[in-house]
Amino acid sequence: MAEAFVNKLTIGRARATSAGTEPAETIDPTVIKVMREVGTDISHQKPKRLTSEMIEQADKVITMGCGVDEVCPATFVEVEDWEIDDPGEKPLEKVREIRDKIRARVFKMMREAEYSS
Repeated sequence: MAEAFVNKLTIGRARATSAGTEPAETIDPTVIKVMREVGTDISHQKPKRLTSEMIEQADKVITMGCGVDEVCPATFVEVEDWEIDDPGEKPLEKVREIRDKIRARVFKMMREAEYSS
């Protein structure tokens, strides 16, 4: 969700890539549904495993409640943990809450980085 919000908001001025330390096989259908509710189709996306190379190429790493230490114990990029629940297998209302928390954090981050209009 965060990847989609960043990439849509920044219109090419920044690029986000989402990955996990233990990614699911597919994106949870409820996550796809709640993102469509806000005009964003992520059904074509595939979960990716986080790699050391991804971290090395990043200007900033955002975690959602899990660390990246097991992937890259000594990272030289800024790491910020948003402590947001994984939406996988959660009820619709909970996934909406998670989506809205992520969207708010992305908007705040973009305002702070002066990427928003």
